[in-house]
Amino acid sequence: MTTASHTPLPRIAFLGTGVMGLPMASRLCEAGYTLQVWNRTPGKTGPLVALGATAHAQASAAVAAADIVISVLESGPVVENVLFTQGVAAAMRPGALFLDMASIQPREARDHAARLGALGIAHVDAPVSGGPGGAESGTLAIMAGGKAGDFARALPVLGHLGHAVHVGPHGSGQLTKLANQMIVGITIGAVAEALLFTARGGADMAKVKEAITGGFADSRVLQLHGQRMLERDFAPRARMDIQLKDMRNALATAQEIGFEAPVTALFEKLYAEGVENGLTDLDQSALFVELASRNGMS
Repeated sequence: MTTASHTPLPRIAFLGTGVMGLPMASRLCEAGYTLQVWNRTPGKTGPLVALGATAHAQASAAVAAADIVISVLESGPVVENVLFTQGVAAAMRPGALFLDMASIQPREARDHAARLGALGIAHVDAPVSGGPGGAESGTLAIMAGGKAGDFARALPVLGHLGHAVHVGPHGSGQLTKLANQMIVGITIGAVAEALLFTARGGADMAKVKEAITGGFADSRVLQLHGQRMLERDFAPRARMDIQLKDMRNALATAQEIGFEAPVTALFEKLYAEGVENGLTDLDQSALFVELASRNGMS
């Protein structure tokens, strides 16, 4: 009689348990992984500890024995600080994989990959789209850049979080996320302007949205963000200032690669003016408020 052997699950450290990181890490706990977790605000790791995770006061302590380190941090500079100032890179074992799921600039991802590679640490940049709802349901769109073998190694873990696609070498995941954010940010503006246009002309915005549903102008942005506009529900899911950051990262990358992006440049100005006018902490769909204000519409 033979006993089936089971490959042990990789040891995972999870850095950043905020709005996106917490539901993502929770799914991994529920899938049977034993997580070592760290967050800048320690109290936010409490729900994960209740699921069996071990919390650490220092990020470097969380990663010391990990096979895979997942990072869901705020920005490129924060990722760099955690890696190279707070000692995460130095504490990671050679052969470990750093899976960066933050949204940062492609050049930052390439730099981090090179510096980690010099230490014998693999790197995949894998930003996500889908918001907190997608994180909770495990339906995130995951865009991965890096070596094919490292992506294959990460795929079983990523499968618990959503649908992952390998889109190219280091930085390509971030490039794809910027493309995603360009489309989202621009489409939000198109929906807001179109709905306000019809209202100014005397139509019922809710009925306009209903009428064009199912046609070529239909989209998830029309359905989700358009509904928020109709309800004036601008509670933050993805904030205006985050959308502005993404547009600016896209423009900075466009300049680096010699690409002209006039549509993105226009919308960067619109989001910037919305932020300057006090909409910083509202949902990105609050561009509707900025465009309404420009037209004297409450």
